[in-house]
Amino acid sequence: MKKHISARTPSVSTGRPAQFGAAKPALAAGIAVLVLLAAGGWWYWSSRGSASGAGPAGAASAPAGGASRAGGFGGGGPGGGGRFGGANRIQPVSVGTVRRQDVRVTVNAIGSIAAGNTVIVRAKVAGELKAIHFREGQPVKAGQLVAEIDPQPFRIALAQAQGTLARDQAQLANAKLDLARYKDLVAKDAAPKQQLDAQQSLVGQLEGTVLSDQAQVDNAKLQLSYTRVTAPISGLAGLKQVDVGNNVQTSDANGVLTIAQTHPVNVVFAVPDVQLPQILKQLKAGKPLPVEAWDRDQKTKLADGKLTSTDNAIDSTTGTIKLKAQFGNDKDELFPNQFVNVRLQVDNIADTLAVPSSAVLRGTQGTYVYLVNADKTVTVRRIRAGANDGDWVSIQSAELKAGDKVVTDGADRLREGAQVEVVVPVNPTGGGFGGRRRDGASAPAGGASGAHGGGRVAGGPPPAGADAGPGAGEGRRPPAGAEAGQGRQGGEGRPGGPGAEGRPGGPGGEGRPGGPGGRPGDGPPPRGDGPPPQRGDGPPPGAAAGEMPPWFNRLPPEMQEKFKAMSPAEREAWIQKRREERQRQQQGSN
Repeated sequence: MKKHISARTPSVSTGRPAQFGAAKPALAAGIAVLVLLAAGGWWYWSSRGSASGAGPAGAASAPAGGASRAGGFGGGGPGGGGRFGGANRIQPVSVGTVRRQDVRVTVNAIGSIAAGNTVIVRAKVAGELKAIHFREGQPVKAGQLVAEIDPQPFRIALAQAQGTLARDQAQLANAKLDLARYKDLVAKDAAPKQQLDAQQSLVGQLEGTVLSDQAQVDNAKLQLSYTRVTAPISGLAGLKQVDVGNNVQTSDANGVLTIAQTHPVNVVFAVPDVQLPQILKQLKAGKPLPVEAWDRDQKTKLADGKLTSTDNAIDSTTGTIKLKAQFGNDKDELFPNQFVNVRLQVDNIADTLAVPSSAVLRGTQGTYVYLVNADKTVTVRRIRAGANDGDWVSIQSAELKAGDKVVTDGADRLREGAQVEVVVPVNPTGGGFGGRRRDGASAPAGGASGAHGGGRVAGGPPPAGADAGPGAGEGRRPPAGAEAGQGRQGGEGRPGGPGAEGRPGGPGGEGRPGGPGGRPGDGPPPRGDGPPPQRGDGPPPGAAAGEMPPWFNRLPPEMQEKFKAMSPAEREAWIQKRREERQRQQQGSN
C-alpha cells in the first residue's frame, strides 16, 4: 500500500508544472495581438488626420502668402495661411512719408468765446408792453426798434406840460408890456420908481417859470420817446424776457432782451506761465501771434484770430495766465460762451524733417519709428521728437531723409527685420462698409479662400442644403440638397509674397487666371470665391447698410470684404453671375 502511494505522488507533483508551461505561449501571443491592434488603430487614425489636413483643400491653404482656411484666419505653422499666424508671417501695415516742411510751435489750450459787448436791454419807463419788433436769435442793428410800451399816458403828460408852458408864456408877455409902461411913466415922473422895480421882478419870475415849463415839456417828450425801446448796439438778440401785455418796470433784472455783439468776438484762454516770456517778447516786438479756434474733436478749424492782450497777474493756484484773442467771426462760426480748442502759435520751425504723429513710438530704447526698406522689411530708426503740429511731428534723425516710408499702423506686431506688406485704406463705394486694399491692388488679394461655408475647415464637406458651387470638388460627396459642382478654384498669392503665381485648383477644379490646373475648354471663373447666392436669401443688393443676406456668412473672408466694398449695382451683377453659373452647372449635371 505504501508502495502504491509513493508511485502516484511524483505524477501529481510533476503534472502542474507541465500545464503552466503550456499556457505561457498562448498568453504571450494574445498580448502581441492586442499590441498589433492598438498600433494599427493608432496608425489608421494618424493617417486619416494627416490626409484631412494634407488633401487638396488643405494643401491649398498651406503656402505662405496664399489663402487662409475657409471662414478663419488660418494655421499657425511657419508660412501658415492665417492672417496673423506664424512668427515669420508677412504683416500688413500702413505707411506714411517723411517730408520736409515748416512746423509751427504751438501751445494748446481750452478757451471760451466771449462776446465783444453784451447788453441787457431794459425799459426806461414803466408801462404796458404793447409790441415786440425783434426775432429771437436773429441779428439786430443799433437803433433798431425792438419793443413798444403804451405811449398814451406819456402823451397826456406831454400835453399837460405844454399847456402849463403856454399859460406861463402868456403871463410873461403881459408882464413885459406892463414893465414897458412903468418905465415910460417913471421917466415922466407919473409913477413911483418902486412900482417899476416890482414889475421888473415879476417879469424875471415869469421868465424862470417859462424856462421850468419848457424843461417839463422836454422831459415829457423824452419819456414819450422811451416808450419805443431800441437796440443800443448791433449783435444777436437773445430770447425775450417778457411777453406782450405785461407791465414792465425799469427795475426788472432781466429786462426785455439781451444783445450780444458777435463781430468781433473774443476768446479767453489760459496757458502755462512758462510760455509767458516768449509771448511777451513777440508782443513787444509788434509781431502778431496767430491763434486758431478748433472744434471739440480738433478736426475742423473754426476761425483764425490774433492775440490782443494778457492778464495783469498769474493765477497762483494753477500756474497759468489768461490771454485774450480777437476773432472777426465773419462766418458766425463762433458763438458766445462756446468752448473751443485753441492753438496759439509762438514760433515757427522752417524746413525741418517731419513724420506723421502716428508713426512715432516710445519704448525702453527711447523714441523711434519703423522704416520700411525697399525689400519690404522694417528697420528701427531712433529719432528725437520735437514740436507737434496737428498730425505731424518735427524730428531730428541722421538715419532718415525726406521720402522715406515709415509705419503708421500695425507696428505693434513688428520687430527688427520683419517682413511687411503695405496696405492702403480705401473708401467704400456702396453699402456703408469700409475696406482696405494692398499697395498696388484694386481689391483685397489674400489668395484663395477655402470652400464656402463660414468657419469650415478646408477640405471638409460644405454645409447641408448649400450649393456646392465652384468651390466643391468632384471627388467629394455633395451633401443632401446640394449640387455637385466643379473642383475648387485655385487661389492667387499675395502680391510680392510666395504663391503669387496662384496655386493649382483642386481635383477637377479650374485654377484662377495665371494658375495651373484649369480644365480645358473652360473660361476663367468669375471674380472671387464663394457660393452663388440662392434665390430668396436676404434683402436685395441695394439693402440698407449693415443688412446682409443669410448666405453672406458662408462666404470666405476675402470675398466678404470684396462684397462689402461693392456698390449696389455691382452686388446685383455679382449675384446674377453666380445664379447663371449655378444654372449652367445644373444643366451640365442633368
